[in-house]
Amino acid sequence: MEKVRVRFAPSPTGPLHIGGVRTALYNYLFARRNGGEFILRIEDTDSQRYVEGAEKYITDSLAWAGITVDEGVGVGGPYAPYRQSERKEIYLEYALRLVDSANAYYAFDTPESLEEMRIRAESRGETFAYNYAVRNSLDNSLNLTEEEVKERISRGDQWVIRFKMPENEEVVMNDLIREEVRVNTSTLDDKVLYKSADSLPTYHLANIVDDRLMEISHVIRGEEWLPSLPLHVLLYRALGWSDSMPQFAHLPLLLKPTGQGKLSKRDGDKMGFPVFPLKWVSPSGEVSRGYREDGYFPEAFINMLALLGWNPGTEQEIFSMEELERLFSLDRVGKSGARFSPDKAKWFNAQYMHLKPDSELTALFMPVLKEKGITITEEKAQKIVSLIKPRATFVNEFWELSSFFFVAPDRYDEKTASKFWKGENPARIRELYGVLESTEDFSAGPLHDKVAAWITENDYPMGQVMNCLRLALVGAAKGPDLFEIVSILSKEETLSRMAKALEILDK
Repeated sequence: MEKVRVRFAPSPTGPLHIGGVRTALYNYLFARRNGGEFILRIEDTDSQRYVEGAEKYITDSLAWAGITVDEGVGVGGPYAPYRQSERKEIYLEYALRLVDSANAYYAFDTPESLEEMRIRAESRGETFAYNYAVRNSLDNSLNLTEEEVKERISRGDQWVIRFKMPENEEVVMNDLIREEVRVNTSTLDDKVLYKSADSLPTYHLANIVDDRLMEISHVIRGEEWLPSLPLHVLLYRALGWSDSMPQFAHLPLLLKPTGQGKLSKRDGDKMGFPVFPLKWVSPSGEVSRGYREDGYFPEAFINMLALLGWNPGTEQEIFSMEELERLFSLDRVGKSGARFSPDKAKWFNAQYMHLKPDSELTALFMPVLKEKGITITEEKAQKIVSLIKPRATFVNEFWELSSFFFVAPDRYDEKTASKFWKGENPARIRELYGVLESTEDFSAGPLHDKVAAWITENDYPMGQVMNCLRLALVGAAKGPDLFEIVSILSKEETLSRMAKALEILDK
């Protein structure tokens, strides 16, 4: 294989959607698998839609996700600059080259005249297209002399350069995921390649020129760009670059959780889950939630995204980035859309939660405790984390799962109390109070054995006694192993909570 050079080329028109992160990830993994280079290019030629802060959001998102840029914006490299707005002097040369070779032409049609033609077409039940059927009757250089074109340009008339789409030609293309793709050019319009109004190219010309000049070997992008493939292939041919044209791969869509339609930027707000990697605050102050701020680990986020479209061919679901770099291949990327599942995303985070060392999770939990005014040793906090993490999906759930370790209950779950705190059970708890008061060793194992022996000896119902004790210590029928709780609370605190429960619940 030739030297692999792939690029992720987002437009800074808003926050980076998770579909865009997946595109970046697949490009990155393909480069790593093949010893290649991953380039970040910012395609900011659409000045009308540029959003302040969006470029930084893109780079911050990739950094958080662990997608390392080898070359490009923020890194530099031999093909700099990597921001298209800083390369705008380059593109006119290639647009004019296409005009000179009769593969493109100047068009002077005003927005008002084009809108009028669209309205007239719609009134006839038709869709207006600027194509082979109408271009020879419109206001363009195909119908003007060379002198007339020069005169109109020199006097300041606005113009665009349009690609002259061949008429009735079958374009046969190969896609690494979809295999052979055939399109007849008569179904395509003459796309704008360059605009004099802002001296900037459109996406189509800029990305072709930049991919060629940056020696991109593979273009891996979303399925939504598949309709543009014939134009791009024809542009390579028209510029005489067919022999160095990159290979193309169009990734399947990310679908809504229902499986119906593409997952959009608005779906998260409607359905209650993030669709952006990081929290985004728009220039107008609108806030959209992010995976990082919702408590997702970047490794879990990446693992989840990797499997939305790519199948490893095994039952394995948990992959480190290193494993993904070693195993990823485009031939295992599917053609059909991949349905996003918020519940599966949470599942991935829970798996990574359970795999993480207690010390790492404790370091994340300690600031929460400090904020709550809790003073505790790291050793004790780590013990608590080890007990609650199997029940957690996110670190931000730790306080709710463990608050009873730090704050004695001041109320008791009514349903649990009515079920267990009745009959002889309060008297048994009083008796157990005396047993624990006379006990010196409050470590979990010996304490369990002592209480179990006392219950057996007295032929008491184990479940009822244990549930009453849990209610007294925790305030509800929840929490990890009861004797682990007791050992962490200490003898003094355990007895204090039992006495309080006996006082309140007996009333």
